[in-house]
Amino acid sequence: MSVSVDVAWRSLNKHQEELCGDKVEVLKTDDSDIVILADGMGSGVKANILATLTSKILGTMLHEGADLESCVETIAKTLPICKVRKVAYATFSILQIFHSGEAYLVEFDNPSCVFIRDGKLVRYPYQVREIEGKKIHEYRFQVRKNDCFVLMSDGVIYAGAGSILNLQGWTWDAMAEYTLKCTKKTLSASRLAVMLSQACDELYEEKPGDDTTVAVVRVIERRVVNIFTGPPKDKADDEKLMHEFMHMEGKKVIAGGTSANIASRILGKEIVTKIDSRNPDVPPMATLEGIDLVTEGVLTLGKALKILKKYVNDEFDAEFFDELDADNGASRLAKLLIEECTELNLFVGTAINEAHKESELSFDLSMRMNLVDQLIASAEKMGRHVTVKYY
Repeated sequence: MSVSVDVAWRSLNKHQEELCGDKVEVLKTDDSDIVILADGMGSGVKANILATLTSKILGTMLHEGADLESCVETIAKTLPICKVRKVAYATFSILQIFHSGEAYLVEFDNPSCVFIRDGKLVRYPYQVREIEGKKIHEYRFQVRKNDCFVLMSDGVIYAGAGSILNLQGWTWDAMAEYTLKCTKKTLSASRLAVMLSQACDELYEEKPGDDTTVAVVRVIERRVVNIFTGPPKDKADDEKLMHEFMHMEGKKVIAGGTSANIASRILGKEIVTKIDSRNPDVPPMATLEGIDLVTEGVLTLGKALKILKKYVNDEFDAEFFDELDADNGASRLAKLLIEECTELNLFVGTAINEAHKESELSFDLSMRMNLVDQLIASAEKMGRHVTVKYY
């Protein structure tokens, strides 16, 4: 079994703090995906520095193949010790999921991970190891498709303490049950992270008493998206491009009127434009048999990129998903790349669009190339594997 992961996280800063004392780091190795959640002691600048150092040290060492003992020993020796509490650095959780399906979870003083499989909460056995005087919980298990894991900082289980839930706070069990309910509505990592973070914020009455972070990791199958945009420089390459594009596995997207006309001619299928007056800012979509999504080119790509950049910059909330679910070309394309894609193949034509040669849109090629470059950068920041072929 070859598995992929869908990862998203949301953080709430402690009330009146500009910096978050929690840090999430996501790394890819040749054979695995690693998610690290570090929680720096205290809050503000000091906690942010401690969490950042912890996550970076752990990430760099694990990426280079270091063992856990070396990582913890390095952290213990590197980070300063609190003069008052006589303890150092930060707490952390590390989840490593190998492409083979094997998984390894390490927890040091963070709340336990929530495991969900087949619509049920699962408790995996763990071993306790002592490294540098620190007790580490260590889990080893096999993952399955649609497994869901939620790592968290302790701000999550303290949510509501002293206000809505009196002194108790949101217990781990209550949080796990709420997570289970949320997974019945959605399996998207980003949507689940928003729902859990929003619940914490409400319990804190929008004044978090501690830095609060949830990191959601879902096990998913490979999902390939192929996008064809722009006519080839040499018209003789039209058939070659379409042959290669249509023989790729995965979803097929065509962005651009001229590109759609090439596909229509070679496939012998008719383009049907969908007239939609609900969103005049986004050009209408079309349908073409054998193609999953057909959109206009430059304008739609530009608007889709705006949505992707919000996601990449962690500017997503409940309202963001309303935009993502909208029935227009830009939202449909963005949703495909955010929620239904692990690998992106781009087929990019480099001809100057004939329709724009004599018009004020003669910059079409350079603009399209710029948008393609931005699309590649955004997709890679989202952890997608991107390949590009130019024609």
